[in-house]
Amino acid sequence: MAELPTVGILVGSLQRDGLSRKLAKSVISLADDRVKMRIIEIGDLPLYNPELEDEGVMAWQRFRGEVTPLDGILFVTPEYNRSVPAALKNAIDVGSRPYGQSVWAGKPAGILSQSPGALGAFGANHHLRQSLVFLDMPAMQQPEAYLGHSADLFTAEGSLVEGSGKTFISSFITAFAAWVSHYPASKA
Repeated sequence: MAELPTVGILVGSLQRDGLSRKLAKSVISLADDRVKMRIIEIGDLPLYNPELEDEGVMAWQRFRGEVTPLDGILFVTPEYNRSVPAALKNAIDVGSRPYGQSVWAGKPAGILSQSPGALGAFGANHHLRQSLVFLDMPAMQQPEAYLGHSADLFTAEGSLVEGSGKTFISSFITAFAAWVSHYPASKA
């Protein structure tokens, strides 16, 4: 049997018990025999400043080193002001630099956006897709995943409620695993 693809999950929210982190953990627990997934932490990354490249910022090096060998990236994010949270944008910038050494190039990507409101972070999802085009990350088009009223997806203990939301997330994982397998990542 072929080895399962390894996917890093970038959680847009820095909240320890936030909905995006709960969703990411649920995705990992549902992935079972389709894909190996793990969260790549972004909360310790200093804001990107090209003047610091020569100083060897350890958190940047750690992050780039964790992303480089991955077969794909799943972004799980809320929406802040019709875009992605600053921490996620910063992680994207850190991984894309120095110019010509992006850890993102060629890595297949997926996006699960969520919000407690009705729109499911539609704006963040599409704003993130714009960056993925520039980063040369083939982004899965279907199924699209805008999870509105996301607080209703979880029990008080933080696990997914049985029902259509869990079924949809499971089908999303199946499609994403196939997407990652279809687009072998560049692992420069």
